[in-house]
Amino acid sequence: MLKFVVLAFLVAGAYGCGLPTFPPVVTRVVGGVDARPHSWPWQISLQYSSGGNWYHTCGGTLIARNWVLTAAHCISSRNTYRVVLGKHNLKQNEAGSLAISAGKIIVHEQWDSARIRNDIALVKLQSAVTVSNSIMPACLPASGTILPNNAPCYVTGWGRLWTNGPLADNLQQALLPVVDYATCSRSDWWGSLVTQSMVCAGGDGQLSSCNGDSGGPLNYQARDGSWEVHGVVSFGSSLGCNYYKKPSVFTRVSAYIGWINNAMVNN
Repeated sequence: MLKFVVLAFLVAGAYGCGLPTFPPVVTRVVGGVDARPHSWPWQISLQYSSGGNWYHTCGGTLIARNWVLTAAHCISSRNTYRVVLGKHNLKQNEAGSLAISAGKIIVHEQWDSARIRNDIALVKLQSAVTVSNSIMPACLPASGTILPNNAPCYVTGWGRLWTNGPLADNLQQALLPVVDYATCSRSDWWGSLVTQSMVCAGGDGQLSSCNGDSGGPLNYQARDGSWEVHGVVSFGSSLGCNYYKKPSVFTRVSAYIGWINNAMVNN
């Protein structure tokens, strides 16, 4: 318990979290929209090297000055990774952005790719970042927190704009209301594929995450105004990015607070 308290201070108290200099414009617009530049300053692009070039593969969330949260399925032992921070448009050079090599990568020891269980990983940056207007960690939720049905959350990322469409250049955001476990686990929804260590959001046939958003955050604004990362984009329907009764499924971060704390303290 002492380690948790100390770590919580190190992550949040020392320099703040979840309070962007440029607050996001949160609307009820149907469909993804361009985010306000640098309004989600914890959003990162996880990139891999191939043929001397770097390519976006997944999103992720800065949760401390040298730690990024992402999905286990984003990580391959064959690849070399870097983390790009402070970006809005991935194709342009932007002041204040930077790329840092991935240091140690910790994939959950019980990650099960066949059943999509424990889809969570941490990336330790080779050097800590300096918090700025465009780079800032998100807050972590309290352990065990369960968001209520229809809680307004926002998914962010540079994923495909539609099924089989192009990857976004500008960071996108979309409102995804939470679908509670009782609903999401129904047989005509996701059934037994969904567990209580996951969060479902969307599923109205209009809004969802898409390929390339994997690993990125499901953002929820707490009562004090700070933004918490409640989910890590895990999987969606193979039938398409916006499929009715097949909401986006996220690893529920609040179910893994102990694992996150232990990994960060011991590495």
